[in-house]
Amino acid sequence: MDGYFASRLHHQLRDQVRAFAETEIRPRIPTMEATRSVHRDLSRLVARQGWLGATISKDHGGMGAGHLAKTIIIEELSRVSGAMGAMLQASQLGVAKIVHFGSDEQKKTWLPSIAAGDCLPTIAVTEPGSGGHVLGMSASAERDGDDYILNGRKVFVGNSHIGDLHGVVARTGPGSKGLTAFLVESDRPGISIGEQRPTMGLHGFGFGELRFDNCRVPAPNRLGDEGDGLAVAYSSSVLYGRANLTAVSLGIHQAILEETTRFCSQRQRYGKPLHDLQSVKLKLGKMQSLLMSARLTAYHAVHLLDRGLPCDAELMNAKLVNVESAIDTARSAMEVHAASGLFTDRPIERYLRDALHLVAPAGTSDIQLLRLAEVALGEAKGQWSQRLSDTLRLEPAI
Repeated sequence: MDGYFASRLHHQLRDQVRAFAETEIRPRIPTMEATRSVHRDLSRLVARQGWLGATISKDHGGMGAGHLAKTIIIEELSRVSGAMGAMLQASQLGVAKIVHFGSDEQKKTWLPSIAAGDCLPTIAVTEPGSGGHVLGMSASAERDGDDYILNGRKVFVGNSHIGDLHGVVARTGPGSKGLTAFLVESDRPGISIGEQRPTMGLHGFGFGELRFDNCRVPAPNRLGDEGDGLAVAYSSSVLYGRANLTAVSLGIHQAILEETTRFCSQRQRYGKPLHDLQSVKLKLGKMQSLLMSARLTAYHAVHLLDRGLPCDAELMNAKLVNVESAIDTARSAMEVHAASGLFTDRPIERYLRDALHLVAPAGTSDIQLLRLAEVALGEAKGQWSQRLSDTLRLEPAI
């Protein structure tokens, strides 16, 4: 199935990322788990591998490799560390807004730096009082001559503490046409970062709060026209967010199965390996089946995305299937490990904690089901993937 979608260069990319993750990331996991804080140095090291440029054109210094390549990169990082997979996927959300809505000057200024790993971009949309209800946001941007003045708070911003360039959506007027997006440098006066709060999982990755207090942003930093903010927010979430979180889930899912089969081979019961017990073998078979189905939905969705074909429903389904099946497999794995899974000398409890972090971003499973019901009823409200298909077509590099 992997070979149906992936080319030789995709397989080479997988080998490259896996070798890096095993060599550079795995030895640092105990420190990340112990400190439960953002690992800045490792995040920068990952970024400098050039993988942030997966969907950035070669003209702007990127790989021009597309969304399947991006999925494989995030998947392989997440197989070792969900935190580093999450770090890269969050930065990719920041890439999306510039690729699809940036001016020629903005692309020339920022994309080569991002592709080289010298700039970590973010997307800042969610607010404390509105959550996933984008139109409920209250952060404001008022025009003042050649500038805009931003005020308000954004929360759950991936890479908030290490980001260099924040893509901020704020209200410039009423209604759905009253949202506008801006590129805001992290060192601009009037922007501050909230205290990092400890989380259940994804230790090494941070998603926190940005505050804007009369932060003055030049008009040329605006992304697109006034009123394009909703499109910036939705396209980043729908086209990149769902695919990226699918990839993180897939990598964690793979790691769970590998660790559980390893455990079953090492552990003896009644003089035989644990996996000889029929009840355990049935669980392993179910885990394998879920993983295969999850990978198929993930690769199929981004395969369509790479070809500029409508695939909003496929992306919704990929996120739903991958997150839910990873959590289901993690629970089964904990049952197989029994009390051994409760101790941190084995990574299985980390995988469960990390997987649970992936439910809410880009829409919970209930949200995906509601949207899929709209598809079934013929009530879907357009296709973001189709609207942006001209800028999504895969270059012939892969």
